[in-house]
Amino acid sequence: MQQQLFQLVLVVADYDEAIAFYTQKLGFVLLEDTALSPTKRWVRIQPPGAAPDSCSLLLAKAATPEQQAVIGKQTGGRVFLFMHTDDLMRDYRQLNEAGVAIRRGPVEEEYGKVLVFEDLYGNLWDLIEPIGE
Repeated sequence: MQQQLFQLVLVVADYDEAIAFYTQKLGFVLLEDTALSPTKRWVRIQPPGAAPDSCSLLLAKAATPEQQAVIGKQTGGRVFLFMHTDDLMRDYRQLNEAGVAIRRGPVEEEYGKVLVFEDLYGNLWDLIEPIGE
């Protein structure tokens, strides 16, 4: 048996502001933006350099009060997403220049260099340059 995660949902307040943040500040690639109804879109993004068949994020606009309540808190304040990089210091400089909030680091850990940053809604991300990259 072979299985693979291919998509994760990230609840957002607004499609366009989320697309702008992820593509302009983080350099993500907009894979798809398809209107499904007057209020719902299918919006997929991926980090720069990701393989086409690797996991993507589906930006899902909160449609109910319950969904709005979890924007930025999908993991209750824990780091939500983990992303590898081939050059943490390059990315650290780019995040700073883009005004992205760095919550911790960069620091050296036994598994590599890491920093924690916050997206526009407060979700925490680990950006990791694994040892040997």
